[in-house]
Amino acid sequence: MNDDAEQQLPFAGGPPYAQAQLARAFGTALTHEDAATRRRAEERIRRWRSVLDGIAGGRLSVGSRTPVAGLPAWVTPEVVRGGFATGAASAGGPLLPYERDAARRSGVPAERRALFAYSLTEAGLAGLCRLLDDGCYEVAVPEEAALLTVAWLVRSGQVAEALELVDVLEPFAGQLRFLPRPTAAPAPDASTVHRRTVGEAGQALARRRPHAAVEAQREALMVWQPFADELLAHWLETAEGGRVLVRTPGEDWLARGAALLDRYRRLAAVHTRCGKHRKPKENLAILRASLETTVAGRPLDARRLGLLRHAVSSMVRRRGAPGSVPHSALRARQAAQAALPSHHALAQLVLRRLGDLPQDVGAADVESLVVAVTEEEHRETGLPVGAAVPAAIRQVVESTLSAPVGTLIERGVVPSAEVLAELVPQLVATTTARAYADAALRRLMAAHYRAFTRRRSLLLLNLERQVRVEELPWVRAVAGQRAADTAQDDALSTLRHLGELAVQGFPGTLLPNPLIRELGSLARQADLDVPLVEELAADIFMGTFSRKFLTAARIAGELLGGTLYERYYGIDYAALRNLAIVETSTALVLGHQPRTSPGFARLCGERAGAPRHGSVAECGAVIEQAQILTTHNLATLVGRIGIAPEPGPADLARRCFRTVCRLTARVHDHPRPLATIKDAAYAWRHLVFHLALCDPGEQARVLARLDEETARHPWHVAARLAPAVAGLRLVAGGGGFGPDGTARGGAARRFLGWSARGRHWLSAPPAV
Repeated sequence: MNDDAEQQLPFAGGPPYAQAQLARAFGTALTHEDAATRRRAEERIRRWRSVLDGIAGGRLSVGSRTPVAGLPAWVTPEVVRGGFATGAASAGGPLLPYERDAARRSGVPAERRALFAYSLTEAGLAGLCRLLDDGCYEVAVPEEAALLTVAWLVRSGQVAEALELVDVLEPFAGQLRFLPRPTAAPAPDASTVHRRTVGEAGQALARRRPHAAVEAQREALMVWQPFADELLAHWLETAEGGRVLVRTPGEDWLARGAALLDRYRRLAAVHTRCGKHRKPKENLAILRASLETTVAGRPLDARRLGLLRHAVSSMVRRRGAPGSVPHSALRARQAAQAALPSHHALAQLVLRRLGDLPQDVGAADVESLVVAVTEEEHRETGLPVGAAVPAAIRQVVESTLSAPVGTLIERGVVPSAEVLAELVPQLVATTTARAYADAALRRLMAAHYRAFTRRRSLLLLNLERQVRVEELPWVRAVAGQRAADTAQDDALSTLRHLGELAVQGFPGTLLPNPLIRELGSLARQADLDVPLVEELAADIFMGTFSRKFLTAARIAGELLGGTLYERYYGIDYAALRNLAIVETSTALVLGHQPRTSPGFARLCGERAGAPRHGSVAECGAVIEQAQILTTHNLATLVGRIGIAPEPGPADLARRCFRTVCRLTARVHDHPRPLATIKDAAYAWRHLVFHLALCDPGEQARVLARLDEETARHPWHVAARLAPAVAGLRLVAGGGGFGPDGTARGGAARRFLGWSARGRHWLSAPPAV
């Protein structure tokens, strides 16, 4: 959910997009081999049909923050991919089992309006208050916190506020569920975070199936190769000088042969993973077919006899005769390999270990869950003592680790800024709730915030803004309970901590929009008027920027004016400051604050050389210039919010360049490298930003070691980056680029991610 709707899709593109998604879901529902996937596709079909029917019938207004006729903005809409509302409310639909149970216990009809009315009685409010006190409830969608808020207001003596909230909710009492979901235990303390609950990890392990190829190989080693050895040994009894069927088989030999064939049929009926023994040209199949013919009393023709003798001689030549030293050593090694437990068996063992823990929280200690097989477990499962848990299974379990987010980043449990963004709402919920003095209200608001962060973004037009948590009527009703000073201090502390973790933990990575949204929420709670800007999508860009982009650029100028960053990107931050002053003065004269900054959009277009904002590449180049001018939140985080990532800008600059090299290595022989080049340019911009904050001595030391870093990567990385490195050193030494962003005849270049005119220079094959 974006905090402000800068990414906008032209309305004309809406229905075709929805139709394409519907067709895609149809294809999956009809053809996918997995039944669960087909069921999910059928649900997507239902939702996309609702979207198209709603648009056609005028019940849906695409691009509005109130897209569903009759539903106010605070109602959580059901939203599908692309930000389209289906027309349904997330808190609507048929009664859920817990609602039917509540109606039965209360002795009222199984209807939401009846449940709503009962909840406002003395008995109903008493039940809600018990939930408030013991915390044994869950809020899955924000509306489920509404009646608990009413109960809290009533018992705290704020009856007028409670009645006002009831008046807002009552028109929707028969349609939406306002009751919370009861749980067996209260929600855990959220001072620590986790990627997965223990239960979710268990479900992931339970879905693992034996690897077909591995199990087929295991069956071949444990069943079919030993059986082939028995057949070979049986035929060798008839051999002289290495040639089989020289001796005439006796009755005992034929009887034992018949027993072997019977056992083959039993094995084939049970062990079906490996089908190699059925292939007529395979040695085992030749030995078996020849034995069947001989046991049946029929002589082998010349062709079959030749095949039999070739099979026997090749098997002996390759592995030795059964019972020989080489053959026995080989089979011992293969038996040891086959005896190793499968990943599936070890996953089942770890699943048993997880089953002893609370399922709806993370695990404080994951090491004990992934230790090697113990003596006791060997006796219970037959798995060999000391068998190690494979890395793939360890990774699933380690994702349940419940610890401070910094610890999760250090241990690699949080591998990217995108994953960090998934965890941040847990911390922001706790920070938001701490502002409420009452413990029950604090718990309720934390649960509500976590539910609110799951609210999906709507597709919005005309720079409309997504609904914020403080706009919901039950949050407004208790807004006066927030301790302003405590809220601001806690929010600012968390904001700085998260900003430092993101910049320090993932240098050279663009901050994802969900993370920016949470940082923006904390900034508002801290009463900081700071502009945090989102990443915009080039394919749906409409050529406008909200005023906060110009404000962010002005803040960047305050921090970076006169530095390497301003010189490298050819920015005139003084002119940007003047533009901001002019637009502010114009707004004062007009008597209203415009929502957009035409001057900023015009400047970005001019700098990109794409004033028309036509093609996707031109739009991308314009957006990139906005990111350059604003530093995409880095300057705001450092200059206004006050983050100070450790160990300092020089180290961050070196790590950013390492990211640039790693991404550039992927360009080589990549059929579609533009997305990777764009990411490399993001990392390069972060490199220049951090370098600009270094003193001259630190700058010189970092620049001197760039070649040392490129030498750690494939040869083509240094060759591709040579113009960019030369350009950075040129500007650091006092030089500059020409109007086209190059110098020294193209040997030095300014590194940008978008190329609106032809192939990007970084993708050209480097000279060997």
